[in-house]
Amino acid sequence: MGLDAKTTIASGKAVLGIEFGSTRIKAVLIDENNNPIASGSHDWENQLVNGIWTYSLDAIWTGLQDSYRDLAADVKKKYDVEIESLAAIGFSAMMHGYMPFNKDGELLVPFRTWRNTITGQACGELTKLFNYHIPQRWTVAHLYQAILNGEEHVSDITFVSTLAGYIHWKLTGRKVVGVGEASGMFPIDIETKDYNARMMAQFNELVDQKGLSWKLEDVFPKCLVAGEDAGALTEEGAKLLDVSGRLKAGIPVCPPEGDAGTGMAATNSVAVRTGNVSAGTSVFAMLVLEKDLKKPYEEIDLVTTPDGNLVAMVHCNNCTSDLNAWVNLFKEFAEEFGVDVDMNKLFGTLYNKALEGDKDCGGLLAYNYFSGEHVTGFDAGRPLFVRTPDSKFNLANFMRVNLYTSLGALKVGLDILLKEEDVKIDRITGHGGLFKTKGVGQKILAAAMNSPISVMETAGEGGAWGIALLASYMVNKKDGETLDEFLNNNVFAGNTGVEMKPDAEDVAGFDVFTERYKAGLPIERAAVESLN
Repeated sequence: MGLDAKTTIASGKAVLGIEFGSTRIKAVLIDENNNPIASGSHDWENQLVNGIWTYSLDAIWTGLQDSYRDLAADVKKKYDVEIESLAAIGFSAMMHGYMPFNKDGELLVPFRTWRNTITGQACGELTKLFNYHIPQRWTVAHLYQAILNGEEHVSDITFVSTLAGYIHWKLTGRKVVGVGEASGMFPIDIETKDYNARMMAQFNELVDQKGLSWKLEDVFPKCLVAGEDAGALTEEGAKLLDVSGRLKAGIPVCPPEGDAGTGMAATNSVAVRTGNVSAGTSVFAMLVLEKDLKKPYEEIDLVTTPDGNLVAMVHCNNCTSDLNAWVNLFKEFAEEFGVDVDMNKLFGTLYNKALEGDKDCGGLLAYNYFSGEHVTGFDAGRPLFVRTPDSKFNLANFMRVNLYTSLGALKVGLDILLKEEDVKIDRITGHGGLFKTKGVGQKILAAAMNSPISVMETAGEGGAWGIALLASYMVNKKDGETLDEFLNNNVFAGNTGVEMKPDAEDVAGFDVFTERYKAGLPIERAAVESLN
């Protein structure tokens, strides 16, 4: 029998995970059984400064300290105890982006986040050079674009990091990142579980004539796999994290990871032939591969699990925003009739109504493009609903087409993996807002992927729990225990969630819709061009 939560915290045996999401910084404290026992958070927003999406250093540190303070207050309120020490800590953040520092540790230009699409030339040239798809948001694309732009700061660089790597460095003094985070900076060699040496040499040769004083391997953080020692909280780091001064230095800190890796840990999808789909405002699917893809694809990003397995990622900017807008319209309609609307009931009713619709949505077509969509080649978007005079236009089909289209671009990308590359998957876990109404989003995703989909209660804990699990793995794993084994044995212990198998008629219907979706893309393009 484990200790109760109060004793666990008082004896310094709890583990802390903190994740910097794009709108919230979340802290989660877990016990010796890896269950969440307290949490704290801080809301924040990115700023558009001189055309660059960024967060200020001040916002980063204020946010970290506030989320920790909020967690400490939750612990005090629930258990009447103060946090003085911990068994381990982990930090994670949204992946990619660019933070270059000089020899004095000063940030040379404002943090360029993953949202910036300003590296088109760089990623085009690097993709060609490496014969490997380099997305715009990757760190190396930002660095090379700065070189191409002739930006003055480039010659002063001594260290380049991501947000997670920066926080870890400031709190531990160690310039390291987890391999999953590193895989969003630069391509990884799956055999060595380190940066791809051939491509690093190609990069150095490419920029050789620029007369820079550094090589890429000198300025990038060291790459570590899950479970490796990544340093400990320094005296200075402890004061930076806990401004009350109670937290002691010397606490082990695990390799910092990206939100993709922590999502994999939180959904128990780090093993080969598993995967997860996160569906909320945006949507992405991550499938852990048995082998490399036959060729690079513009639509597919390759990253890794926190322990270095290759992962194919399809990332789409748009998912539930347009769906939510339509639900809000129905809410407004009901209120005009004096009906007091419970939003959970409204979502549940409308989502379930979709299940009564025709399998192919009765010929209806919709695009949920609030913004551009990389997978289908759009730089901007216009939400759009269109039908022919003889389409079956009713509420069930209307709701169904809006659910289908929320996964439309994702389906286009996934079809490359599942149909062209014949990627095999044994288990997919769905998490995020789309799955809140029981059984509906899950059924639609099963149809889109023609694969069983599981939904777990704990998946809602998200990335902060995921990085806490990676910290727990570092200090609690048995000799030779892999991350996959640790998660199965100590965290999920047979809990695979509620599984739903695909319905053959749904699958066929979604495929018919997908052909209509692809054929109708010129309509969406005309809307973008005509509606400014």
